[in-house]
Amino acid sequence: MIASQVSLKGKHLLTLADLSKQEIMQLIMDAINLKEMQKKGEHHQYLKGKSLAMIFEKLSTRTRVSFEVGMTQLGGHALFLGRNDLQMGRGETIEDTAKVLSRYVDGIMIRTYDHDMVVKLAANSGVPVINGLTDDYHPCQVLADLMTLYEEKGNLEGKKLAYIGDGNNMAHSLMIGCAKTGVNCSIAAPKGYEPKKSITEAAMKFAEETGAIIKVTNDPFDAVTGADAVYTDVWTSMGWEEEQQEREKAFQQFQVNSELMSHAKPDAIFLHCLPAHRGEEVTAEVIDGPQSVVFDEAENRLHAQKAVLAALMAD
Repeated sequence: MIASQVSLKGKHLLTLADLSKQEIMQLIMDAINLKEMQKKGEHHQYLKGKSLAMIFEKLSTRTRVSFEVGMTQLGGHALFLGRNDLQMGRGETIEDTAKVLSRYVDGIMIRTYDHDMVVKLAANSGVPVINGLTDDYHPCQVLADLMTLYEEKGNLEGKKLAYIGDGNNMAHSLMIGCAKTGVNCSIAAPKGYEPKKSITEAAMKFAEETGAIIKVTNDPFDAVTGADAVYTDVWTSMGWEEEQQEREKAFQQFQVNSELMSHAKPDAIFLHCLPAHRGEEVTAEVIDGPQSVVFDEAENRLHAQKAVLAALMAD
């Protein structure tokens, strides 16, 4: 087994606020070790005989494939469960669904809209629950993001990450993940689209323990100044499609382009959780340019997912 210094056996992963700095860093190091093993053709069966139920109410590419392939490589089995595959689609409660599924499987991953649904699922589950994404948080993505930043820069403490765009689940989880690991994080969003105040305040509280600086601004150039990494996400997330035109107008000055990147450090990397809309939140010149590591970042979803699965579910 990976030589982890912390145990997460049987715990849930609903947000990165659930984890200590040591636990987050250990997951990152485990993910890097698992990546190295895979390069050598080694696939250790840490989850042999284990099953993961994967509930999807939101569409997915990276989350579905990384968890399903990750379970296979770890020797386990993953079950894809869309809303129409479960009695939830006919009114069965999330509480009853949790109690039933946890009699069958060893872990549950859910990708949905309302974060309260994930909280209720975990409260009624007898097995670990992993948040694959909600409207408020995307912890597994940020583990892969921090892993990528660590690989590119050699450490995390004192580095600066600038996030440009909607104060959504990515902004929330990035603030928390950065605050927990000592990464300075600046969020630049248009007025009216800033991150939730309660989550910003929680991140700032975590930052007091690590010395990280968490900042929210309406000025993208201020946010990226001196940044080691520049991050963005789509302007309109799933569930907000009716606001597309309104958001396009509001976010026009928040596109990550060459001019904006020039205010970051010369060796700054560009990150994006994908899918990307070239010509909207980022130009093709940036996302397809030499500073972009978005596909390394996407690959790292697999390794980060495997680290989480092994930490929560392995014997």
